[in-house]
Amino acid sequence: YLTKIDGLDFHFMHIRSKHENAFPLLIAHGWPGSIIEQMKIIGPLTDPTAHGGTEADAFHLVIPSMPGYGFSARPTTTAWDPVRIAAAYNTLMPRLGYKKWGAAGGDWGAIVVEQMALKTPPGLVGIHTNMANVVPPDLDKKLFIGEPVPSDLTGDEKKAADQLHEFYRHIGYALLMGDRPQTLTGLTDSPVGLAAFMIDHDPVSYDMIARSINGTPEGLTPDDVLDNITLFWLTNTAISAGRLYWENKVPFFAVKGVTIPVAVSAFPDELFQAPKSWAEKAYPKLVHYNRLPKGGHFAAWEQPKYYSEEIRAGFKTLR
Repeated sequence: YLTKIDGLDFHFMHIRSKHENAFPLLIAHGWPGSIIEQMKIIGPLTDPTAHGGTEADAFHLVIPSMPGYGFSARPTTTAWDPVRIAAAYNTLMPRLGYKKWGAAGGDWGAIVVEQMALKTPPGLVGIHTNMANVVPPDLDKKLFIGEPVPSDLTGDEKKAADQLHEFYRHIGYALLMGDRPQTLTGLTDSPVGLAAFMIDHDPVSYDMIARSINGTPEGLTPDDVLDNITLFWLTNTAISAGRLYWENKVPFFAVKGVTIPVAVSAFPDELFQAPKSWAEKAYPKLVHYNRLPKGGHFAAWEQPKYYSEEIRAGFKTLR
């Protein structure tokens, strides 16, 4: 579907469950993701009785494409940042007739759903994140500029800080899009160039995709990866999607101050596996926390079974 919000056409998928008491849930994607990331979880969440769940686990799903991504319009004005996108998503759910709903997201989607929560709309009862914004701000700043990981952290905290310290060494793609997104014109001129740029998001995901292409069974198949790249190629949105990094003014991983209920799923190969101690401080209404045995940055896409189970558990008390 398409709907105009704040002067921009938003594309979204709207999949209603056959179960009338299903809980409405908006799921937000990030970069280099798209609605392709969520395709595998539509069945388990909307039709749980066919996927090992019960009628009480059912969701009505709303899956929007971010501005400049996929089939949403490409902004021709500035200021389409995560805060403004969050406001648009908070407008979309009541427009569809939902008076009570939840939101979930990873990557930029995790940042957007936290911004949705910060606006405290009356219908939003809680959020789920698989990229929790829980890093203490002072620590985040130190890790970003390459300072050593402090020695006074607990085991889980040190592991998370080590992961984030390593990731910050490999964010050239984000710095480039954040400074000169329009310069990346080669991404609209070469499908091979676009594929190379999108696949090399973070070292752990890159290694996992490489193993998959080499024939090792993984959460993502080569076709999964090519489906996502093809959507960017055919809609010519490589540049317009990258502009989000230029527009953004909020930190990626630091605490944002969310006060509504939050569920956290901590996957081991995420950019960092959020420690429970940080999650409890960042989210005063933490209703669910779980460390998963497998999965990384693109959790819904890589591990749809784990992700679907986490969504069910996260919103169990909020329906």
